[in-house]
Amino acid sequence: MRTPPLASGGLDVGDGHELHWEEHGNPDGVPAVALHGGPGSGIGQGWLRWFDLSRYRVLLLDQRGCGRSTPHAGRTTDALRANTTQHLVDDLERLRELRDVHRWVVLGASWGSTLGLAYAQAHPERVRALALFSVVTTTRREVAWVTRDMRRLFPREWEDFVGALPEAERHGDLAAAFHRLLVDPHPAVHQAAARAWCAWEDRHVSLSAVHDPRYDDPVFALGFARLVTHYWSHAAWLGETELLDGTARLHGVPGLLATGQGDVSGPPDVAHDLAARWPDAELVVVPDAGHGTGAALEAVVREAVSRFAALP
Repeated sequence: MRTPPLASGGLDVGDGHELHWEEHGNPDGVPAVALHGGPGSGIGQGWLRWFDLSRYRVLLLDQRGCGRSTPHAGRTTDALRANTTQHLVDDLERLRELRDVHRWVVLGASWGSTLGLAYAQAHPERVRALALFSVVTTTRREVAWVTRDMRRLFPREWEDFVGALPEAERHGDLAAAFHRLLVDPHPAVHQAAARAWCAWEDRHVSLSAVHDPRYDDPVFALGFARLVTHYWSHAAWLGETELLDGTARLHGVPGLLATGQGDVSGPPDVAHDLAARWPDAELVVVPDAGHGTGAALEAVVREAVSRFAALP
């Protein structure tokens, strides 16, 4: 059941994009913003579970091209125009100014952790704390791991995944190869590519191979696959060590970097390497957790978010 928000609206960010946002919780509470994964997953009220809404004023935002933002990448490739990490960072600043927020707690998971780091490094004075879990930085090394090197764990499923590509496209950048199919104007081509991409996501994100029912919606599946491959084929328009080196700008910003020991989609070395360069961050590796899953991982995140509410 959806909870009526305190406020909601559409944020015109230019370039033909309008972003859906909602505000929940205590209007006098600590401001926070939640950054969804994907890119392209969209936000939902399930993200409110990380916060004590009696203490927090939480902003939810569908990033460009997904959720209830328009245009939607599952309906038109126009949603991919003017859609880069820097655009999303600028969108967060527009939302912060629109809602008259001085500083906020930034919560991000998976792709949201990449975006959270990019935003915080660009605007550290606006960040009270960062709570990041299932941490990734969307480097070319990480993209190659998920799309190619993970064959070592799931060889049969990987062969099905790559088998959806023409033979000539199977030996280079797999995210870029899929993206070319996903933006093909013929529905038979882009729909088949979306099904193959999302089947691979189902396999590596959940070690128990739990099906994500969102992929049953062809509009969601196509939009998600288009946005992920759009960002991954460009390594999020970030330098290979940009977010790692940028931790120097987070001096004095408290952080949580929580990751599952069994997270194969966002291996723990990513969070470990960030924590080694960011003294104000706490690294927590949860033994029995995967990518964004597990009660123990959720407990770690909730405890940190609760603690961050008490910061000055």
